[in-house]
Amino acid sequence: MMKLVNEADLAGRRVLLRVDFNVPVVDGKVSDDTRIRAVLPTIRYLIDNRARVIVAAHQGRPKGEGYERSHTLAPVAHALGKLLKQEVCLTHDILGKQTTADVEALRDGEVLMLENLRFDAGEKANDPEFARRLAELADIYVDDAFAAAHRAHASIVGVTDYLPSYAGFLMYREMETFARMLARPERPFVAILGGSKVSDKIKVIDKLIDTVDVLLIGGAMCFTFLLAQGYSVGASLREEDWVGRARDLLAKAEAKGVRLLLPIDVVVASEIAADAATEVRDVVDLPAGRLGLDIGPRTIALYAEAIREARTVLWNGPMGVFEIDAFANGTRQVATAVAMNQKAVTIIGGGDSIAAINKFGYNDLVTFISTGGGAALELLEGIRLPGVAALGYYDE
Repeated sequence: MMKLVNEADLAGRRVLLRVDFNVPVVDGKVSDDTRIRAVLPTIRYLIDNRARVIVAAHQGRPKGEGYERSHTLAPVAHALGKLLKQEVCLTHDILGKQTTADVEALRDGEVLMLENLRFDAGEKANDPEFARRLAELADIYVDDAFAAAHRAHASIVGVTDYLPSYAGFLMYREMETFARMLARPERPFVAILGGSKVSDKIKVIDKLIDTVDVLLIGGAMCFTFLLAQGYSVGASLREEDWVGRARDLLAKAEAKGVRLLLPIDVVVASEIAADAATEVRDVVDLPAGRLGLDIGPRTIALYAEAIREARTVLWNGPMGVFEIDAFANGTRQVATAVAMNQKAVTIIGGGDSIAAINKFGYNDLVTFISTGGGAALELLEGIRLPGVAALGYYDE
């Protein structure tokens, strides 16, 4: 069984805390601190219980050959310090002599952040020697990095072989929220899936058809399904190799009595640009040479009605190119419908949906915002996540 951080004896102990602070940084500053804020309850608990906190994280995809300025965690350490209202020092390396000295100098309640773990190739390779040396820095390991739990990396899996290991509060809440939603959802259960590629979410769609009452499809992935229904989709993004699989899923949903709703109208343009001329066209009349870039008003009304009737809502993926205002209305209106349904358990399943819910100012009106993009998708597919398996979550 997975043990929680509040079961550990923390006073005076060095705690290696793995987090996922892979957050966007613009002009040297963190532009979205959602993932940092999500871990604050665990960090504050460690501080309040006089632990000596060693934060371990990664940023971006460096080459694993040493320090890269473009991927330093310095802006992240600064942002965390501001949120905690205390100094968070960043080490100059991961496992060098100075880092060892910095760790030894830690006092109860102080926080130190290691430089980007992925500067060392041993992290992604789950190298046992790298994991052992990382574990030597601490007395206890706490994993609160749900968003990285689908990665079998040294700081996520390897260190658990060397240290007493516990889950942080965020990790626990993420796992329990998804487990409860999939096993005991209040009904009707409505799932909303968007994004660009069916291939990225085909297994999730298949799994959700076994669980949900209504499945709403938006984003460019809808055009592969529309092709499967025999529609012409103009120049819209589609995956023709996946049309047969999409057709199978439509048949499965029908056989199981699941309402799988696709757009009935879309916003089209000749290019993805803020100043592009747009128009709304029914899906039976999509013009050649033009791209579908958002769901249209009739689809919005159809989807909003289904969301209003729901008692459990899972949303993962935008309805269009929401970063551009001309194609953001579908995502905005879906976000509004989700936020306004205060009778439902509403779960935002990570990824671009977090950016959308924040952009439209609804982050305080939903039940739970998952920090996991890929991890959440794999969990929804029914895959056992290496990071939580290493904590004993699946043990009987």
